Amino acid sequence: MGILFFKFNERKLLKLTRQAKDLGIELFVLDDGWFGRRNDDNAGLGDYTVNPKKFPRGLARFAKRIKKMGLMFGIWFEPEMINPDSDLYRAHPEYAVKTPGKEPALGRNQLVLDLCNPDVRDYIVENVSKILDETGADYVKWDMNRHISDAYSSCLKNQGEFFHRYIMGLYDILGRIFGDRPHILVESCSSGGNRFDPGMLCYSQQIWASDNTDPVERLKIQGGLYHMYPLSTIGAHVSDAPHQQTLRNTPLTTRFNVSCFGCMGYEMDLRYLSPAERKEIKKQIAFYKKHRRTFQYGRFYRLPAGKENKFHFQCVSEDGSEAIAGFFQTIASPSESFDFLPLTGLDPDAKYTVSTYPQSLFLKRFGGLVKHIVPFSVNPDGFLLRTANRYYCLTDCVEEYTGYGDMLMSGIILNNQFMGSHYNKNTRLLGDFGSNLYIIKKT
Repeated sequence: MGILFFKFNERKLLKLTRQAKDLGIELFVLDDGWFGRRNDDNAGLGDYTVNPKKFPRGLARFAKRIKKMGLMFGIWFEPEMINPDSDLYRAHPEYAVKTPGKEPALGRNQLVLDLCNPDVRDYIVENVSKILDETGADYVKWDMNRHISDAYSSCLKNQGEFFHRYIMGLYDILGRIFGDRPHILVESCSSGGNRFDPGMLCYSQQIWASDNTDPVERLKIQGGLYHMYPLSTIGAHVSDAPHQQTLRNTPLTTRFNVSCFGCMGYEMDLRYLSPAERKEIKKQIAFYKKHRRTFQYGRFYRLPAGKENKFHFQCVSEDGSEAIAGFFQTIASPSESFDFLPLTGLDPDAKYTVSTYPQSLFLKRFGGLVKHIVPFSVNPDGFLLRTANRYYCLTDCVEEYTGYGDMLMSGIILNNQFMGSHYNKNTRLLGDFGSNLYIIKKT
């Protein structure tokens, strides 16, 4: 798993899987590091022998244990790449893309395999297929983590055809592997979202939108993809914060709310979650499962934001019986003027209820403000409040409105945000990077 980088073994992964199952997660994905001498990113790409120290009883048995717990099994590959420090390169250095007479350029300590070469394609098809069949995999993450710099193939007479022939070779590989295994969900990736194109969607049902999982950045990244692609094709995950790409610390609730507008998953180290966070995540997963079809296959709308610090997304179910609207705030401003929730796609003559999806407010967000609500002096970073934060949360403002579609589509003026006043059930406490989901149900 990516959250453990290369430092894992079967015992650690099974412990994580048990925790994931308890939260309601459906699919476990084994990430980079399961093969060859892949203990860092310097070696192993191109090899498919299972690492015996990490999986002493083999990968097939490990996958079987995952499935016995009731989860599906997924696995990561980077089949288009090769490390110079690999058994494949030592046996077949000619398989790597190189310009004759020049030192090849490394990227992430790796070279690119020549997919113009039919022998290379056969090698990839044979080895990937073998692992998939042995493990009974349900999902594949097909990764490609560097650009091609030495565009040359000894199999081509006209080197100007290289990039076209390379991609046609990739399509050949994908078609041969997954054409006979249509039950496998394939998610393609190229250093994030660099392969988000209709050609790859012929072979992979999902594409990873970006390695940047900061939800504030994802509002723009996913928001751009929504112009062209349905939400059912967009991989979107809840990750740990502060985020690896930005060091921005965003609320768990917003990480989830943004990821809902796509194929939602989690890439978090579950070992360090507090009981309060586990409870919140369990509730999030149940909510997403209940409304998954609306998010992935409903009619999607990007709605105009009345303010520079707002984003509005909405999905309407296929039968029109429900809709879910997302209200997202970037940087909060003091004494924020009233907020407006735009809605669309409703039946003008039908009656609806609009209610907030209840979400938790973690005490650590309030910092020193907690001194104003307890009758004694307390250290906001002391043992007492750190312990309370692990087990106890407040509930953010829950709003409910009823009206006919034509009235609701004129917009809803929401309850005021926090303006230095005390916590109460009628005040929305969003702060920086806060958000809400609103469930719209036809009555």
